[in-house]
Amino acid sequence: MKKKVLSVGDRVDARCTKCRKVLNHTIIAMVEERPARVLCNTCGGEHNYKDPSPVTRTKTSTPGSKKVSKAKADINKAERQYWENIQSDMDSSKAVNYAMDGHFNVGVLLSHPVFGLGLVQETIGVNKIRVLFQEGQKLLRCATAGPDRK
Repeated sequence: MKKKVLSVGDRVDARCTKCRKVLNHTIIAMVEERPARVLCNTCGGEHNYKDPSPVTRTKTSTPGSKKVSKAKADINKAERQYWENIQSDMDSSKAVNYAMDGHFNVGVLLSHPVFGLGLVQETIGVNKIRVLFQEGQKLLRCATAGPDRK
């Protein structure tokens, strides 16, 4: 059976940090193919995604020695370089505060409460945007996105 690919706006079970239970959540931010931030559909709390069934892991490597593919490392290096180049031109006073019900176009400078300043790189469908932050790209949910929306 094929595993469903998760996306921003999808519902997923997660451990709620407020309710202290495994409950239904809505994904509001992704990092690659994994949920990063979720919104609890019971209490309305927004928090980092907590896997509902933590697996006990055996330590086989030293701390900080993650295996990253060469292609991914090259992409991360390119993103960091691009960020360094555009950061000096950013005026944080002109940044728009991010909100899930906001409308964003490519090129808009965002101020995110967790990730900081970011630049909208791409609109995906009608309710998702890919934003470049200092720590890398994130997929975020929004009300609408596209060339005719501001």
